[in-house]
Amino acid sequence: MSDEYKTWLWEKQGELCAKNLKKHDFDSHFTKDIAEARQLILDMITGYESFGFAGSSTTRALGIIDELNSRGRTIFDHWQEHLTPEESLKIRLEQGRCDCFFCSANAISLTGEIVNVDGVGNRTNAMTFGTKKVIIVAGMNKVRPDLHSAVKRVAEIAGPMRAKSLNMDLPCAQTGVCSDCNSPQRICRVTTILHRRPMMTDMSVILINQELGY
Repeated sequence: MSDEYKTWLWEKQGELCAKNLKKHDFDSHFTKDIAEARQLILDMITGYESFGFAGSSTTRALGIIDELNSRGRTIFDHWQEHLTPEESLKIRLEQGRCDCFFCSANAISLTGEIVNVDGVGNRTNAMTFGTKKVIIVAGMNKVRPDLHSAVKRVAEIAGPMRAKSLNMDLPCAQTGVCSDCNSPQRICRVTTILHRRPMMTDMSVILINQELGY
């Protein structure tokens, strides 16, 4: 598919997806690229002091962590190097009580639902209750026509690719196909579907017209 036509298609789908997310009480935005999304997000978060980051390559592509560090903000990031298990656990707990939590989504439906699957659950916990603000950032490659296909995307695409990227000893990281395994390292253990914005959580969804993450 030509980049020109893919950009056009994703633009049309992104605008529809953002419209349906708004109907479901999410503060949703469609942006043309990383630069536009980054500026939008920086304008949103000026009043916050502490920030949590899930294990997301999408949010890190925006360079938000470096910008917040330069502003002297408090960052809770369990992807820091050389953390002990105890330190990692403490950071994950703090993510659920920070001012603003960043994460991505494994899939978003055009009909306005958000699907995430976790191994630990710190992301799914922090994004649903406890933080003042949640910002979900996703590339248009994660958008699917409906909820059923969004859930399927996790098993068929996001799960195997994430397992491979983390060098996990899992069947899907070897074959590329989910076998619904019982491996001790299984990363698909907790599934959340946001059908509507959680009642007590201020939540923004930023769709970016680029391919980002898994």
